[in-house]
This record gives sequence, C-alpha cells and structure tokens, in this order.
Amino acid sequence: MSALTVKAIVAADEGWAIGNLNKLPWHLPDDLKRFSALTKGHTVLMGRATFDSLPSKFRPLPGRLNVIVSRTLSAPIDGSYAVRRSPEEALSRLEAEADSLPSKVVWVIGGEQIYRATKAYWSEVYLTRVKGRHQGDAFFPELGEEFALAESEDFPTHSFQRFIRHCSQPLGL
Repeated sequence: MSALTVKAIVAADEGWAIGNLNKLPWHLPDDLKRFSALTKGHTVLMGRATFDSLPSKFRPLPGRLNVIVSRTLSAPIDGSYAVRRSPEEALSRLEAEADSLPSKVVWVIGGEQIYRATKAYWSEVYLTRVKGRHQGDAFFPELGEEFALAESEDFPTHSFQRFIRHCSQPLGL
C-alpha cells in the first residue's frame, strides 16, 4: 500500500480547458483561495511551464514543498524541492522519501501533460468547474467512470466539486 495520497486540483471550464498561452483564461479569487487552503502544508507536483506561469512573488509556492517535472532542467529552481525528469520519477522519489515530506499528500497542480501522466494515481480530484467555454490550448483529461462526484457547491460563475475514485485503491506507485 502506498504511503502517499495523490490528489489533483484544477480549474477547468465546461470544455475542460485549463489554460491558454500559459495563463488561466479567467480570474476567480475564490478558486485561488481554495487552492491555497487545500495545498498549503503539502507537496505540490507541477510541470516546468506551470511553475514558470506562477507570478514571481509566488514562485515557488510558499508553504508547500514544490516539485517540478522538466525534461531539460536538472537542478532545483528558486528554492523548489527538486526537479525530476518525469512525473513517474517524481512520484517514485516522493514515495521513497515519504517520511521526510511535510505530509503524506501530494497535490498534482498541472499542466496538461502532468495531469495525464498522473491520473492513474489520483484518489481524489478537486475541480473548480468554470461556467462556459473559454479559449484554451491546454486541457484537463475527462474524469471518466472511475471517478464519482462526492460533493458540489455552486456559485454564479463556477462550482467547487470533489470527485473520488470509486475503485477501492488508485493504482500503486
């Protein structure tokens, strides 16, 4: 059994768009507050482009262990924990070092390639579903039948949703 719990957190519109030109296509302060509250004190796993898209004052994300996946970089960036060559390598190393992490939870925070590569490991998905369709060039993978909606809170421009994997265990690391 895995020592880590891997969760995904994302904001996606009704067409599953999550970004356009390496930026969020919307500004939802409630979503940013939720993201911060859920991920603080944990490890966040992201691709290099997602890391680069963060405002410089939030890079690395404060109060979290930042792990960046990059095929081209080989050294830590601006105080991040580590740079790994693949999401699988990152998760494997985190699993091996689980006792030294800030918590047993790893949040996958993007982008598209990182989400797709780690989907098999997620136990939960925290989705901010943005109403409407926006211009996008990066997309979140559709959840499919293996995930069930556990809760939803609706607002005029978006809803906060939590999905759980309904098989007994996500795939092991």
